[in-house]
Amino acid sequence: MRGIIVKGIAGFYYVKVENKVYQCKARGKFKKQGVVPTVGDLVEIQVLDDGDGVVNVILPRRNSFLRPPIANVDCMVVVISAADPEPNFTILDKFLVMAEGNRTDVVICVNKVEIASTEILLKIKEIYKDIYPLAFVSCKEKIGFEKLELLLKNKKSALAGPSGVGKSTILNCLMPAEDIEVGEISRKTRRGKHTTRHVEIFETNFGAMLFDTPGFTSFEILEAEEDQLHFYYPEMANYISNCKYDNCRHIKEPHCGVMAAVEEGLISKSRYKSYLEQMIEIREKKKY
Repeated sequence: MRGIIVKGIAGFYYVKVENKVYQCKARGKFKKQGVVPTVGDLVEIQVLDDGDGVVNVILPRRNSFLRPPIANVDCMVVVISAADPEPNFTILDKFLVMAEGNRTDVVICVNKVEIASTEILLKIKEIYKDIYPLAFVSCKEKIGFEKLELLLKNKKSALAGPSGVGKSTILNCLMPAEDIEVGEISRKTRRGKHTTRHVEIFETNFGAMLFDTPGFTSFEILEAEEDQLHFYYPEMANYISNCKYDNCRHIKEPHCGVMAAVEEGLISKSRYKSYLEQMIEIREKKKY
């Protein structure tokens, strides 16, 4: 029988096959191979006499993440808040690079639009509208979710982003029947407290599957190589071939097509600044 792991708790894996969920253990061979079954994995199971199951085969993964442990993500929904806290574009771009590096589709979801300034909303549109789909939502006023649902339909999607931007609240709006626990926002730090205790994937009534992923704040993009980073900025793709040198890093090299595009306003200066900062971090990491 073939199904998908929808939840994992204390060594048990809950596998959904059509409309039924089986509690399963994994074969010992996976531990010997250093492989851990993960929420989102497509698996083949054997159902035992007592009704429980055993995971026999883990099918090839599209991608996988360690923090949190999930697999086969079709789309990364990178969530930012338009206010309280105001968006940090450098952090946003790190999440976008992480998504690109793991070969997922990307949607930027901008939350709390009801309290945002027009200036901030226009700035977000100016920087990202030609790069990624944007969904502007308000959980408080329940607006903007029709577009977000259309963007996520028929995909397995994970919400990522810094604490306090409203990821769990957005999940509640997308799946009101599930009542995902929402973390209290600390008055002192204005950061969300992680309340979810395990990773789980839920089905929605609009034809999508959504991971509930506690603490998805790791920046795995720092494992990228210097010569790969520009490929994770889609808007740079049209200008890389204009560089004089094949190994151009787009920092201070002469006759750089990317730097010329930044000067001409064809690439956002905000995005280019993030690129430079991430390049510095990659180089710093190599020293240790």
